[in-house]
Amino acid sequence: MPLHPIDRMLVDALPPGTLFSVGGRVRDELRLGDASEPKDFDYVVTGLSFAQIKERLASLGRVDLVGESFAVLKLTLQGRSVDLAPPRRERSTGVGHRAFDIESGPGVSIEEDLGRRDFRMNAIARALPGGTLVDPFAGEADIAARRIDILWPGAFREDPLRMLRAAQFAARFEFSVSEETRKAMREAAPLTASISAERVMEELNKLLALAAKPSLGFRLLEESGVLAVLLPEVLEGRNVGQNEWHAYDVLDHNLATLDAAPQGDLALRLASLLHDVGKPRTKDGPHFYRHEQVGGDLTRAILQRFRFSGEVIDEVEALVRNHMYVADPQLSEPALRRFIRRIGASRLERQFSLRAADIVGSGLPKRDGSNERFEERVRSELAKEPPLGVGDLAIGGQEVIAAMRARGLVNDAFRGDKRVGTALALLLEKVTERPEHNERDSLLTLLGEYLASPEPESDSECFT
Repeated sequence: MPLHPIDRMLVDALPPGTLFSVGGRVRDELRLGDASEPKDFDYVVTGLSFAQIKERLASLGRVDLVGESFAVLKLTLQGRSVDLAPPRRERSTGVGHRAFDIESGPGVSIEEDLGRRDFRMNAIARALPGGTLVDPFAGEADIAARRIDILWPGAFREDPLRMLRAAQFAARFEFSVSEETRKAMREAAPLTASISAERVMEELNKLLALAAKPSLGFRLLEESGVLAVLLPEVLEGRNVGQNEWHAYDVLDHNLATLDAAPQGDLALRLASLLHDVGKPRTKDGPHFYRHEQVGGDLTRAILQRFRFSGEVIDEVEALVRNHMYVADPQLSEPALRRFIRRIGASRLERQFSLRAADIVGSGLPKRDGSNERFEERVRSELAKEPPLGVGDLAIGGQEVIAAMRARGLVNDAFRGDKRVGTALALLLEKVTERPEHNERDSLLTLLGEYLASPEPESDSECFT
């Protein structure tokens, strides 16, 4: 197998027979049959201490020792981040990825290092430069069989995060999961409550964004009991029947919608999973009144619990709250502009994608092409670049303040209050109805009419 240039640089810097490529790179080389451009550059260096490895690598660039629990040496080669460490053996002293006694250094073999890993398919090393596999746990056979199997029955008790890794690997690679692994997950499922929110989020991101069919991972989490611990709100949808427009219960519908959402868009995938999470709590016979609003509240709480970024939370919550919009191709142009304002121009395509996934996830044939006709009308209207916010108006707050001063409504020291915002909002509503009014003179005339009204109200009728 040809060496990557980074491999060659490391081989030349280290003693012969000491460098091993490990981790996902070796697994994916065997899984995909392609070693051309690795995603990760992780290595174990045997027979040397941290200090000796660092000294050998100094000629290649700056070498930093990083990590609190599991220290590694990091350097940058050809613009890529490279991680190296001596082999280590571990002994669990509790629950979690930090509860270990660790011994590393020249006295630990590569086989012992591989023995501390999670699954057989990940417990493989490749000696460099020769390319010989070190595979003491038959990981290559698991990869060939498209199977995920733990190294030992206590693997999940030792580090509960491995259960989430099993789910995202099963979905991403579409591998089966051994019965031994499933049994161990069921036994250790309650321990997932001990995993930090940030680590849960990291694994959920991989499952949601990288898998073609993330439902495979979520079904494993459901079967094992992990879903009940981490996402009980999602599990509430099991056996909650729907109306004649759906073939599945709420949970299966959410998972089918998730699979139908485009791969790679985390916010859209999250919204697809959670779009009907409010249904179990709003069921009234065949109806789920305001489930999108209840679902929006639940979505924010769930994503905050796992410490997603504020940007992701806001985006996903908005998609969930707005997913029940009426797609009427006959809407008037002003109504279309109000729809664009409500959804947000930057969010429209995601909202449309969520609707398309929702329809596929119903499990029934599409009824008609009304959604597509509506979307084309919205896009056509957006292409006209209508004013969609007060910032698009031909006048701004200073003109409103000046008009209020001129009419004696405020004194010269006035710098603005909510009345200014109310006036601008009313002007925006007026130009939403008739975009041709978005000219300075026209808006100043409308503003004057509003300010002259006996009791200015926050209603477009003030402009009659």
